[in-house]
Amino acid sequence: MIAAVAETFDERPAPGDSHHPGGARTPDGPLGWSGYGAALARAEERTGEAESVVHGTASVGGHPCVLLAFEFGFLGGSLGHRTGDRLTAAYTLARELRLPLVSLVATGGSRMQEGMVALTQLQRVARASAELRAAGLPQLAVLRDPTTGGGWATVGAGADVVLALAGAQVGFAGSRVRPADAEPYAYTAEGQWAAGQVDAVVDRAGLAGTLGRWLAVLGPGSGAGARTSGVRPAPVPRALSRTRLPATGREAVALARAPERPGAEAYLDAYFAYRLPLHGDRAGGTDPGTLCGFGLHGDQPVAYVAQCGTPTLPAGYRTAARTLRLADRLSVPVLTLIDTPGAANDAAAERAGAGAAIAETFAAIARARVPVTTLVIGEGGSGGALALAAPGRTYVTADSYFSVIAPESAAAILKRPPERADETADQLGLRPQDLVALGIARGIVGEAPDAV
Repeated sequence: MIAAVAETFDERPAPGDSHHPGGARTPDGPLGWSGYGAALARAEERTGEAESVVHGTASVGGHPCVLLAFEFGFLGGSLGHRTGDRLTAAYTLARELRLPLVSLVATGGSRMQEGMVALTQLQRVARASAELRAAGLPQLAVLRDPTTGGGWATVGAGADVVLALAGAQVGFAGSRVRPADAEPYAYTAEGQWAAGQVDAVVDRAGLAGTLGRWLAVLGPGSGAGARTSGVRPAPVPRALSRTRLPATGREAVALARAPERPGAEAYLDAYFAYRLPLHGDRAGGTDPGTLCGFGLHGDQPVAYVAQCGTPTLPAGYRTAARTLRLADRLSVPVLTLIDTPGAANDAAAERAGAGAAIAETFAAIARARVPVTTLVIGEGGSGGALALAAPGRTYVTADSYFSVIAPESAAAILKRPPERADETADQLGLRPQDLVALGIARGIVGEAPDAV
């Protein structure tokens, strides 16, 4: 698998076996499990490896990284104490060399023959991962077939970016311990993507290119670990349409809601040379109306969060917050595109924690040390839009509006009949020029020369 993704790989020596808890090492492991030593010897002879993991420095897509790979043929890629030694050594090497960590995962979980000694390796891996994260360095995981148990719950799911090979078995529960009536799809790469646990499902042929592009936008060349005070702001996108400024509030709303107005997809495609998605909130939710990820604008990596004109779901806000936190940790500037009538407000959204998810997004913007640039490209409806707006660095297009609430809802709150919604729009100060006058927006893009 290493040869399929890396142009070069320099394997590092395995660390010396550390002392096992509970007594001295025996040929049959810390538990004295009869036949374990012989099984290890057979696995080594069959695979040519001394353990289920190898690690070293590599070049992927021309970008340096630390690469670790599981050998599933060695006792099912299981994690024992020596595996833990090797995994933690890989994380430590990445931290010392200030390189991204790429993990090619294929494992059945913890090694039964070492009992709790094997299981506690997950704590070691979790600590090493946390230390690498604190150092401002990215972690990418590729889920191969299968990726289950503790390897999925640490090296896999604990990565910043999670890619999965098409058709791979992925899940905490391995095939032999699932409920008999479990839905098979839930334990696949595709099922985990649908549930928001995987960022992308890729085929083997395209994996090397995808990893190279990710390393280009997340690796040290993108500013990982740099001082956030020196990060260049993401440039404001150019307007994809030009129009005169609206004379009234109702006209501003009509322009923002016009079906022919360019949307988030068009803006992102025009802005980025390429972009890579961060998909899902890692809590079982996705929002197709909120696009998140990283891309390359000229020679500058930029993270993005873009609303697509629909009510934003709680999962969308949680995915946005996840993107903002990662960009901040890796010192990558952020671009947000606002276009929503507001946050989803049905019962399902309330049960999914709409308020908490919006609060999480407000907090991620407020805590960001990297510059965040915002462009309102359509509707800016209430707090559901404001949660993604950068204070002091928000711009608006000439065919957009930003309002305390949609005019129809404002009329209802004011106990006005629906036919007075247009009148209410005129009173809300929501036009682009109003927003600049109020100090809410820094400037207007896309204003036609004959602007009113």
